[in-house]
Formats: sequence, structure tokens, C-alpha cells
Amino acid sequence: MHRAASALCMVSLLASSPAVAHFLELIPSADILPEQGDRTVRLDLAFTHPMERGPVMTMAPPTHFGVLAGGKVKDLTATLKPRMLGDKTGFGAAYTVDKPGDHVFFVEPAPYWEAAEGKWIIHYTKVVVDFGSGGGWDRPVGHPVEIEPLVRPYGLWTGNTFRGVVRKAGKPAPFAAIEVEWRNDGSVTPPSDPFITQVIKADALGQFAYSMPRAGWWGFAALLDGDKPMKGPNGKPAKVEMGGLIWVRTVDMK
Repeated sequence: MHRAASALCMVSLLASSPAVAHFLELIPSADILPEQGDRTVRLDLAFTHPMERGPVMTMAPPTHFGVLAGGKVKDLTATLKPRMLGDKTGFGAAYTVDKPGDHVFFVEPAPYWEAAEGKWIIHYTKVVVDFGSGGGWDRPVGHPVEIEPLVRPYGLWTGNTFRGVVRKAGKPAPFAAIEVEWRNDGSVTPPSDPFITQVIKADALGQFAYSMPRAGWWGFAALLDGDKPMKGPNGKPAKVEMGGLIWVRTVDMK
């Protein structure tokens, strides 16, 4: 009876606990390339919980992966290669930059079924890599949901404030919810659940701001409801969570 009661209590706690934030990581080997030397950028993709360092969810092959540079989009989907993260699947790719300018790498993942929440998740994600301090860091990729940076998303000191506009179909999304997480390197243990995911809201113009208190990679995820449901595994209509994500990196001033 004691074990049964303990198990029932655990199930109850899990059922009542808030859903943890999902982030699609798109992390380059460098966000600023040196003027001399290796100009190959290695990009790692994983669907996980960055602040908690897991668990990792298995990714299906992304629908689209590419780079926007010099006003042109190059399809890199064929360069993606699966990589094992424990017993889960992520992806990786490499790209050699041959011209100065900002390179916006982006991914449209295959829809992910989140059984615990009974919905599909599609997180359109991007990250900017600079070579030669060129322009283009604020150019939109054209995702259905996207964060337009109002602050150059590289060359940021720890403590800098990142600002952006949440856009849906190219138009500002008033009062959109934005979740923020730091990609934990194991040096920080959140004292309680509210510290894991920072939650902010855009204003009436779709703009938001957040000051990043620690060096490393920060993910900003603007979350909106999809316009149309998708058929779930049981054949019934299910909600769709559409996310527009951007990753930025901060560095300690020394």
C-alpha cells in the first residue's frame, strides 16, 4: 500500500507540474569568424531543454535548412547529417564561408508531436554568423513566425540587452510570449523552476527586451498558436505551437 501511494503521489506531481520549455538549438562553432584561418562553420542541431541540459528529443530530418547571405538564400538541407546524442537523434552540418558579410543560418524542423501537451511543435530557428563585419544581420528569412533583431546579434558583452520584434507573416505580433533560456554548461543549478525559463511579453508593437546576465548562448523563443490545427496521431485535430527562435552569444568583458 505504501509503494502504491508513493507511486500515485509521483504521478499526481508530474501531472500538475508545468510543462518544460522546448528549444531547437542551432549552435555554430563560432558566431564571428576570424579574418585569417579556417572559415568553416560547424552547426549542431538538437531539440532539447537547454537550461536543464536535457532531455534531448529525437528529431526527424528537418524540412528545410539553409543560409541567407548577401540577400540570397542557399539551400543546405542536403548537407545535414544525423548525429547521435545518447540514444536520440540530432543533426549537424558544415559550411565554408567564402564571402564577407553576415550569414543567417536557419532551419525549419519537421513537426514534433508533444504527447504530454497534445500538440504539434514547429520551431523555426536561426542564428547569425559574421565574417568581416558585413551587413545583413537584421534581414528576415521569411519564416511564418520570426524574431527580427533590433540589436546586432553578435559581438555582445555579458550584460548587454537584446531587443527584437516578434513577427507573424511579416507583421508585428502584439503581446507575444517569449521564452528565454541560457544554454547551461553545467556551472549553474537553478534554485527553483521559475529560474529555468525566463518569460517575457512583447509590447503592443511586438517589441521585447532582455538583459543577459551570463556569458554563453542564449535562446529566445517567441511562441504563437498556429492558424490551423493539424491531424494528431489519433486522427483528430490538434493544436500547433509555432515558434520563432534566435540564438545569440554573450562574452565576458576581460
